[in-house]
Amino acid sequence: MALINPHINFNGNAEEAFHFYKSVFGGEFAMIIRFKDMPGAEFPVAENEANKIMHIALPIGKNVLMANDVPESMGRVNENENRSKISISAESREEADKLFNGLSAGGNIEYPIGDSPWDSYFGMFRDKFGIEWMVDFDPKYNGKV
Repeated sequence: MALINPHINFNGNAEEAFHFYKSVFGGEFAMIIRFKDMPGAEFPVAENEANKIMHIALPIGKNVLMANDVPESMGRVNENENRSKISISAESREEADKLFNGLSAGGNIEYPIGDSPWDSYFGMFRDKFGIEWMVDFDPKYNGKV
């Protein structure tokens, strides 16, 4: 069964926020990926954004709180409106495909599901009701992060 976890977008202060959350919840970060860690020329990164967070994950009980900094080229996140996504950690590629295809029906696909540059099977979309979702299967974590 898939896990559903919150995913928050930040305007450059994801790392600061997550150190705060870690001080409250405890635990250790399961993953920290910076934009400079993205492989390949197809993902150019501005020098001033290289150290910003592309993905950070903090396990809390059986769930995982995740976040990223939104690149300035994509515009600022409106902090008074919805700036979060629902992230689904699937247990298999088949489950990821089923959830992605079902939930995205009638919606707007932002990132087609497929192999990602960070070695997981990933897709992102806004459903027909305007809710933003991410579906991920990472065999290293088997649906846990």
